[in-house]
Amino acid sequence: MLNIKELLDEVKASPYREIVVAAPHTGVVEFAGLKPGDQVHGRRGEFKEKPGTLLAHLTRERNRKPITAPEKGEVESVRTELEGQFVEAGEPLATIRHFLTRKEVIERILQEALFLFRAPERAKYYFVPEVDQKLKVSGKRSVKVSEGMELMIVSRMKRETPLAYSGPEGIIHSVYFGRGDNVDEGAPLIGVCPEDQLTVIQDVVARIQSEWEEA
Repeated sequence: MLNIKELLDEVKASPYREIVVAAPHTGVVEFAGLKPGDQVHGRRGEFKEKPGTLLAHLTRERNRKPITAPEKGEVESVRTELEGQFVEAGEPLATIRHFLTRKEVIERILQEALFLFRAPERAKYYFVPEVDQKLKVSGKRSVKVSEGMELMIVSRMKRETPLAYSGPEGIIHSVYFGRGDNVDEGAPLIGVCPEDQLTVIQDVVARIQSEWEEA
């Protein structure tokens, strides 16, 4: 049985995630003067056309490129000892503490509460026509799945093969991919909810939406 209180207490005890910002390529680092405790923001604007807060510049072969914050948060640490030094791609430069939004908290709870049917390989995934039509007309929670049901089409390297659902019986609560998206192996495709748990999950989502205060 799903222990919603335990899940909520777990998130409340650690209501953030740490984002490590690493060098995207080799180069010489020049930090932008940020220090622990400073607030930063990610991309903004209607089309995310405004870059995030500048964290550093990385210069390679006289080509100076900015490194910006990927999301809103608070600077936790900056590797100032690397100032002016040549670093390899992937070298951690700064850590940002990103406080979870209401939407992210709901998503984290759902990923714990639902059965996640995952991609068996990196490919594009499509629902079979009859399921796709039902999802479009009646919404996600109109589709009931059971073991062995032909659910999707896997498209990879001009090869299309059917994919049967494997997991507990329930209804589709969440869909984690878009039509035409390349999905990585092991990434969740759908979240399935047992019918007798649907009310409990809806209640906790409503509770988070009304009670969660965003930083």
